[in-house]
Amino acid sequence: MQTTLGPVLYFWPRQDVFDFYEKIARSDIDRVCLGEVTCSKRRDLNYGDWLAIARLLTDAGKKVILSTLTLLESESELSQVRKICDNHEFMVEANDMSAVKFLSSNGFEFCTGPSLNIYNAYTLKQLYKLGLKRWVLPLELSEQKLGSILEQAEELSLNDKIETEVFSYGYMPLAYSARCFTARVNDKGKDECDFICRKVPQGVPLATQEGEQLFTLNGIQTMSGHCMNILDRWQAMEKLGVHSMRLSAHSHDVLDIADGLTRSIRNGKAFVSELSAEQCNGYWEGGSGKDQIYRRP
Repeated sequence: MQTTLGPVLYFWPRQDVFDFYEKIARSDIDRVCLGEVTCSKRRDLNYGDWLAIARLLTDAGKKVILSTLTLLESESELSQVRKICDNHEFMVEANDMSAVKFLSSNGFEFCTGPSLNIYNAYTLKQLYKLGLKRWVLPLELSEQKLGSILEQAEELSLNDKIETEVFSYGYMPLAYSARCFTARVNDKGKDECDFICRKVPQGVPLATQEGEQLFTLNGIQTMSGHCMNILDRWQAMEKLGVHSMRLSAHSHDVLDIADGLTRSIRNGKAFVSELSAEQCNGYWEGGSGKDQIYRRP
């Protein structure tokens, strides 16, 4: 079992991003996905900056993957995705089908992020023919559903050809919209947002009228209101055939989480991780995403 750090989904100040990845270079995380995947207007770091960080991490022994935008709305954004796909140095994580098309058309192997809707092994087989090497389970699918997909993949002789990754820690990116909710909350239009999301580096919490935390607004992205935490399930995932667990950072605290998980995996021991009131495991257990579900011993 390996650990993967997903791309930072929030708009952090430029220097904070560099400082964060310098710490990641010294961490035990095996694989790092880099790049802007949420909003194309967030340009504090350019393409060259991301490549520089990628090379820093590679020199530190990390496997690096460049991630593409998830929701494309213009030709300029399509060009941005094409540029990343043509980098010829690092594997690319496709977060929409346009990236898959660019990569497969040029004969590049690739991986897919959690926003690509892969719900059965027949889809995996089609993507494998196009160059897929690694996929991330969609966030809303359960352990039971993953087991069914991997059984089907075994019947199709795919399990030794494609690696499987599960989003295991972090606020879940649930939906994307052409509207920017962070700008809207601040009475601004999307085109005149003044990069207001930089002032909320962990997103804007959204509660129900009854006061229950429900979502987190992050620009055009609607995220879960609770932090998914299924780190204690690493041994069950390994038995299923999962190759890597994905962690998503909402603060530098993810470093301690990652190092603790890595020590447990290397020592073959259970990872003890009691859910706090702000955390959830519902999707993995087959329930509502925001729920905490405890199994009987």
